[in-house]
Amino acid sequence: MSRLREFGEAVGQQVADRVGRVSSRAQERRPLPVDLLESDGAYLAVFDAPGADREDVQIRLDENTLYVRIDRFRDFFEDFEMRLPGRGLALDGSVTLPEEAHVDEDGAKATLTSAGTIQVRIPKAGNGGATIDVEAENEAE
Repeated sequence: MSRLREFGEAVGQQVADRVGRVSSRAQERRPLPVDLLESDGAYLAVFDAPGADREDVQIRLDENTLYVRIDRFRDFFEDFEMRLPGRGLALDGSVTLPEEAHVDEDGAKATLTSAGTIQVRIPKAGNGGATIDVEAENEAE
């Protein structure tokens, strides 16, 4: 009976391992959920970032599209073995700002919250471009 039990446990572990890997891959293929909000002065993108640390997150703004990538790592716990590796470790998401959006890329700030979200605030740029101060010729010398 002991051999039958060992066989059953081994098969069960293999099934759980494969189910976990499929679940992990499915999570990695699904884009991170994101909300895009707008105020008079900025856009705010809020991405789900479950289990992420600040060092795990890369954010890039390219031609009005905001890209977020999270590379998580599994913690190892002494005296425990992995039975079901179900969490995705490489997660991606993106959101495109409205076509008419003019933003100050250098003013963008990202915050990883304790609630497990990444909040990226991107200030709007002025509609008329940059203002240039004018000096009188004798002041410039």
